[in-house]
Amino acid sequence: MNWILLHTESQLEDIKIKSADRPQVIFKHSTRCSTSAVVKGRLERAKEPEAIDFYYLDLLNYRPVSNRISDVFRIDHQSPQVLLIRNGECVYDESHMGITMDEIVNAAAA
Repeated sequence: MNWILLHTESQLEDIKIKSADRPQVIFKHSTRCSTSAVVKGRLERAKEPEAIDFYYLDLLNYRPVSNRISDVFRIDHQSPQVLLIRNGECVYDESHMGITMDEIVNAAAA
């Protein structure tokens, strides 16, 4: 998995802009949560789609960025959580064990 590290609030504007051309995924990960570790491992073992950019947020080290994500994309905070951004909007979000690469790919194709 070629994660793009998400660590500044200004990157959220870049994600919105890029989402006009290709889906952008944000994975919010808690390094202290075993469920989050399982989900991260599952994503990393799956075949990575070439047409989607994947951002990784260590939400414990970058809590302000995590809070800003909730504000910008109007979603409730979860951990772990994935958000699929298309045309500047969150069009899909899932949390905990509901996170799978197949679901992300399906949502991106919808």
